[in-house]
Amino acid sequence: MALKKSTDEENLPEVSESLSSQKAKNLFSKSVGRQAKEKKILTTFSIEPSFKRELEDTFENMGLGWAAGIRFALRQFIKNTEN
Repeated sequence: MALKKSTDEENLPEVSESLSSQKAKNLFSKSVGRQAKEKKILTTFSIEPSFKRELEDTFENMGLGWAAGIRFALRQFIKNTEN
């Protein structure tokens, strides 16, 4: 017995997108304004595991993830060293 493919949209389960998947779609879509921004590049560096844990805890207290915290710290460093 073969199953018939349903093309009726009413029978499809309603899928709500998570906030992270919405952000990902916005980030990688070819929307207006995205062309003017630079593409991000992946960088690597080495630090001690204990220092990384300290940084992660600090960033978490600020409400930032690892990458956002590093970007924030680098921007602050540039601001402080320019003055």
